[in-house]
Amino acid sequence: MTEIGTDIERAAALLSRGELVAIPTETVYGLAANALSSEAVLKVYTAKGRPAFNPLIVHVASAAEFSRYAEEVPELVMQLASRFSPGPLTFVLRKKAIIPDETTGGGNSVALRVPAHPIALELLQRLEFPLAAPSANPSGFISPVTAVHVQAQLAGKIPYVLDGGPCSVGIESTVIAVENDIVTVLRLGGIKVSDLQAVAPVVKFASAQSVNPASPGQLRSHYAPRTRLVLGNLNDLLQEHRAKRVAVLALGDFPPHENIVANAILSPTRNLDEAARNLFAALHRLDAAGADLILAEPMPEEGFGPAINDRLERAAA
Repeated sequence: MTEIGTDIERAAALLSRGELVAIPTETVYGLAANALSSEAVLKVYTAKGRPAFNPLIVHVASAAEFSRYAEEVPELVMQLASRFSPGPLTFVLRKKAIIPDETTGGGNSVALRVPAHPIALELLQRLEFPLAAPSANPSGFISPVTAVHVQAQLAGKIPYVLDGGPCSVGIESTVIAVENDIVTVLRLGGIKVSDLQAVAPVVKFASAQSVNPASPGQLRSHYAPRTRLVLGNLNDLLQEHRAKRVAVLALGDFPPHENIVANAILSPTRNLDEAARNLFAALHRLDAAGADLILAEPMPEEGFGPAINDRLERAAA
């Protein structure tokens, strides 16, 4: 049985015994394990059905801990951390031997971040080890942004979900690598590229990979509902699929159609921050609507729009 509760002490005790606990962060709920224990980390891969080559993000209590687990921490990393940590920014750095290969998918780098959720931080401060914590859902499916989402997807696979309420950001962290004062964005997420550009001299983008990813969040197919999702112009899609029962995901208004059985408006005011916050909850709701298809429209390419589009494109892959 998977229980939901608010007992941080119980969560810490379970994690210290090598068990798994789902924890709240500001981005999405994470499936946490002792990042320094190969045995505990392997339980994460088993519970999620996650490919063993796909590395995990390691959560720490402060950016001062980066040097415990990374061979080198460039000055620009600490400058960015002072601006964005705690927060939804993950740094990929060359790992020290203390981090087992299982945590990094066999790679020689480790993804480190400081979560901004007060319960996650309090939990980390009580533990003597960092937490490996990918999203607390079956691999490839919709990320959870409430404790109930976790329980529905991982019931019976983990003992405890630490409830911290709905996630305030609602999409995963931005993942970056830093080398020679150049920031490479490996995954779009909860920190906007324009905000990174205000601190870093050069920001560029890495291409998504389908196998052997260098960082979490690079698999082509990800964040997907069980109901097939199709991305495109809603008018065209509604006409093309007029014989099917459809659910519609839109930023604001959407065209009416008699075959729409459910809909989700991400932001009535077309605010992309609000849209990001509502994205995964909306997908969970539409996935449960009994539709033949989910039809979704792309977001404007500004603010959090590219990060939302990244999730929708992978969900449709």
